[in-house]
Amino acid sequence: MRDLVRQKIVDALASPPPAFTRRDVRLPGVPGKAVAVIGMRRSGKTTFLWQMLADRLAGGTAREGLLYFNFEDERLAGMAAGDLQIVLEEYYRLHPEWRDRRRATFFFDEIQVVPGWEGFARRLLDTERVDLFLSGSSARLLSREVATSMRGRAMEALVHPFSFREYLRHQRAEPGHPVHRLAKADRSALDKHLTRYLTTGGFPEAQGVPARDRFELLRGYVDTALFRDVVERHAVSHPVALRWMVRQLLGSAAGLFSVQKFFDGLKSQGVPVAKDTLHAYLGHLEDAFLVRTLPVATDSERRRQVNPRKAYPVDPGLIPVFDRSGRTNIGHALETAVMLELERRGCETAYVRTPEGYEVDFLARPPEGGAQLIQVCADLADAATFEREVRALEAAARTHRRATRVLLTLAPEAMPAAVPAGIEVQSAAAWLLDPP
Repeated sequence: MRDLVRQKIVDALASPPPAFTRRDVRLPGVPGKAVAVIGMRRSGKTTFLWQMLADRLAGGTAREGLLYFNFEDERLAGMAAGDLQIVLEEYYRLHPEWRDRRRATFFFDEIQVVPGWEGFARRLLDTERVDLFLSGSSARLLSREVATSMRGRAMEALVHPFSFREYLRHQRAEPGHPVHRLAKADRSALDKHLTRYLTTGGFPEAQGVPARDRFELLRGYVDTALFRDVVERHAVSHPVALRWMVRQLLGSAAGLFSVQKFFDGLKSQGVPVAKDTLHAYLGHLEDAFLVRTLPVATDSERRRQVNPRKAYPVDPGLIPVFDRSGRTNIGHALETAVMLELERRGCETAYVRTPEGYEVDFLARPPEGGAQLIQVCADLADAATFEREVRALEAAARTHRRATRVLLTLAPEAMPAAVPAGIEVQSAAAWLLDPP
């Protein structure tokens, strides 16, 4: 074990950072904390660790002070918490000049495969001059568990699949100026890229892959997350009910999901599963980052609990894989992209149901304060559609008087009528790229 660990350290310190597309992940700004990099499988967490290593290297830290160590190695099978000390000893045996004199940075990938790793990580922060980045499968490295097991010594950095800007960067098409300063031809190219992004999504491995192979790849991601992060982890007793739930959630993006209605549907088909079990399954799917759900906007906790939640996949590219309608749901994909962007921006988000029965997609409260009512509609060219979306925003504004009102669409120039005062119509591409 000691010889293997030493060789892995030597090899890692000799490896240059691989080529990568730069990610715009927010890092917590609290010193002295470990950073737990979390997110959906295959969303780019390992690549992000290398990005952090490359940034520190560019900032002047010597290469021997930056250790990337991947614990997902079959040769390390059976490694216990006590064996983690070997990594520390062998690193400082190779570079004793760094111990207590200079601040090294350790990037521990898939550390959760070692039982009891949390105690070692806490001791490392308490007794050594190191910065610590942790990453791993969401099966055992969930945000709430990091907070509990690290006893306040870790903060999270959430890695999603590519945002629209990251997607453009990966395609070498990221604009160098704000959208309103681009030439008409460049804006048209941007709109084409957005349509493609809403179809293919942002999983790094899925970029440039033919549709048939992409569907198979993304279906495999979901199956792996489902079985390893939910079924195996939580000893799921009703896998059939869980799979039906996943298909409904991922196949009805931006739709309302009620556990009660789903329970009634299963009961009518003779599937015996408790309602509390279904609530737990929904929580497990969110923990595994497969789906994100939004509550209704209300001050009443009871109303929040009894009303359906809006459900979204973690990436718009999953929608065509699971949507059995056969239609191109570009509108649902756009709403999903907006919801994920609000999450990246750290907004507290809910949907609005007005007393008149109208619905507004998002009430978003950014960390810096204020509120926005955001309605998303891919195509506003139809007069009835335009009137419906505007009417919902105006109704919601009567309840949320201090919130600004925004209408996002793919082609704002195609609206059939003038926009009422107080509503700002924005290009979805511009909003996704240029935060307010």
